[in-house]
Amino acid sequence: MGAHYSHQHSKNKQAKGQKSTEKPSSFKILSESDLLSPVIYNYVLKNAEEIPSFIWHMKSVEKLNLSNNRLSKVPPAVAKLEQIVVLNLSGNRIVHLPKEIGLLRNLKVLFVNMNYLCEMPEEVGLCRKLEVLSLSHNCISGLPSSYSDLSKLRKLNLSNNWIVNIPACVFQMKILDFLHLGSNKIENIAESIRYLESLKILIIDNNNISVLPRALCLLTTLELLNVDYNKIQSLPNDLHLLINLQRIAWNPLDKGLHVLNNPLVKPLSEYVQGGLDMLFSYLKDIQKLS
Repeated sequence: MGAHYSHQHSKNKQAKGQKSTEKPSSFKILSESDLLSPVIYNYVLKNAEEIPSFIWHMKSVEKLNLSNNRLSKVPPAVAKLEQIVVLNLSGNRIVHLPKEIGLLRNLKVLFVNMNYLCEMPEEVGLCRKLEVLSLSHNCISGLPSSYSDLSKLRKLNLSNNWIVNIPACVFQMKILDFLHLGSNKIENIAESIRYLESLKILIIDNNNISVLPRALCLLTTLELLNVDYNKIQSLPNDLHLLINLQRIAWNPLDKGLHVLNNPLVKPLSEYVQGGLDMLFSYLKDIQKLS
């Protein structure tokens, strides 16, 4: 079983041309300065099932990568990492996060994607500096109401979960600019979507949506709207208000309107094939007649 460790200090860089009198560092023996100075720490151990206990003594660690192992839990001792800014727990077997994670008040980025989580602790709502939260590829069906306090959250990935209704707390995340809800079981988009006035990317493909609300057309900052692979038969006449959508997008990575692979009624399907300008002109004409 092989192991690899990487350790980077952000202080005390060696001056150019200066000879080093220090012996090569080892993670088997950590000095007091190792434990107290800010570090970027990557821990890679194939098939690891537990987090090494010495990590919890690294009080000033700012970035911690524990991804792609076989970790089934995160102990309450995670609260000791008071200075941590980025925590990557993706690609493990975690079924539960401890409530102590809410004590990480400097946390800005949290990756817990590709695990076995069925719910998230409400205490994460106390991480008020959180900007990026990735929970994709789990078994989550909702989020605690306390997450409405995540006022600095900009990017939220909830794709590939068991969500039927978009969690109400999401609509309180006013500066959110990226929201991924693809591959869930969502049946409708609430009118409250209008509160996400900073949203630039909304991905909600591979769901069970049959109707797009008019409120969606008020999100004029949208540059990418992906509703592919749903059950949509018609489009709101006000869709032309989304002036930052530049084209009908075919490639999943392209910005624009993704509305393919839906049972659009005629003549909508033909106008979509003709491009965004043709579609918007048609919708404007319909709006004038209504």
